[in-house]
Amino acid sequence: MTTSRTTRRPLVIAAVMAAMAMVAIEATIISTAMPGIVGELGGLSLYAWVFSGFLLTQTAATIVFGKLADIHGRKPVLLAGIAVFLAASVLCGFAWSMPAMIAFRLIQGVGAGAIQPVALTIVGDLYSAEERGRIQGFLASVWAVSAVVGPVAGGFIIAHASWSWIFWINLPVGVVASGLFIAFLHEGERRERRPVDAAGAALFTLTVAGLMVALTEAGEGRWSVVAVAAALGLVAAVLLAVQERRAPEPIIDAALWRRRPIAAANGTSLLAGMALIGLTTFLPMYVQGVLGQTPIVAGMALTVMVLGWPMGATLAARNLHRFGLRRILVTGGLLLPLGAIAIVTLQPGSTPAQAGAGSLVMGFGMGLLSNAALMLIQEIVPWTQRGSATASNIFSRNLGSTLGATLFGAVLNHGLAASGSTVTADSLQQALAAGGLPGEAEAVRLVLQHALHQTFWAVLAISAAAFATALLVPHVALGRAREVPAE
Repeated sequence: MTTSRTTRRPLVIAAVMAAMAMVAIEATIISTAMPGIVGELGGLSLYAWVFSGFLLTQTAATIVFGKLADIHGRKPVLLAGIAVFLAASVLCGFAWSMPAMIAFRLIQGVGAGAIQPVALTIVGDLYSAEERGRIQGFLASVWAVSAVVGPVAGGFIIAHASWSWIFWINLPVGVVASGLFIAFLHEGERRERRPVDAAGAALFTLTVAGLMVALTEAGEGRWSVVAVAAALGLVAAVLLAVQERRAPEPIIDAALWRRRPIAAANGTSLLAGMALIGLTTFLPMYVQGVLGQTPIVAGMALTVMVLGWPMGATLAARNLHRFGLRRILVTGGLLLPLGAIAIVTLQPGSTPAQAGAGSLVMGFGMGLLSNAALMLIQEIVPWTQRGSATASNIFSRNLGSTLGATLFGAVLNHGLAASGSTVTADSLQQALAAGGLPGEAEAVRLVLQHALHQTFWAVLAISAAAFATALLVPHVALGRAREVPAE
């Protein structure tokens, strides 16, 4: 287990922030570069899979590596994850076709699926709840800065160098992070060796892959692919259930997931992840397409959400003893529907400030909620389960994002179809990306207002459900499961 006596905590946290920054900026920097990459490699029909493939393997790998970190220790698993991520980054830079790029992005997602949960688990090992809230506020700021810097950095690289460098810039960061972990993160010798449920890990990966492919393709209307993926996922899920009953060390600890605090906190995170993806996907479209603002203004309306997140996380850290984890989590859950009310009341004559205000409130709520949920889960489990528990929360949020993207995309398409317009979501996105609206701008604006209004009502409903689920989280005393790490 991790020893605070010999471990240099500030340097380890610097390594954690560097590793997390690699994953965070990779998720945003590629968005600006993709048009240029497609122009060189071709394969426009596979465009979306450069993004969804990464998310697919990252989500599936999260649970697997969280469990491996409990069995083999944090340090070797995290270093392995960084190595996989860097190797895939090099390969992405050398990709010769779109299928090759997607294949390498799948591998890169596996590395990201190890880095995020294990890095957060290390924070849980090294710091008490009072200290950990402050540190997780720093980590939230990494994601906030990456969300702002990533697209700008991607545009700069495309303008002045080869697109390959959007992947290769990970190398120095990853090498430095690995060096810091090797030099300053010291774990005591693991005295027990538990078997690895390799079959369970493979079946779980297939189950999640089938589910996410089905959800992704459902959003595109490819129903034959949806049927095949769903069938594969269902068969894998049945086999997984059989395997986990007989495995001596199952990859999915059912008893852990059934515990009320963990189940309620993860359910809240899943629903919050759904609501957030609805906001981030469709609010810029509304500000640009309905309010008639520039892409820069549309981006700023969303940027305040990204800035509100670390603000909420930092405030949560400073008020742990005053209010307790449950109250902070519930307050964050309440702010989600309050922010969504500002979004759902937008009208064609509204100002971008109203959109920004709703975005800020929801981001602030996510900062409170996500920080408190993760700390709560880490507090109630021992060291031997902390990796799995941390991974369960990250997995829930990522799965929520995937579910939300499919759900809200379906709501938008239904709204467009109900209007009788020939405009589709795809044509709108292409037109907005090009800086204009198809056909008669005013008529299309009214259609878009109607469809997005329905989508925002769905965001409000999901946000309210997240708040209701947060109310089910019981009180958890700080420090309940802390233990003195073994040498």
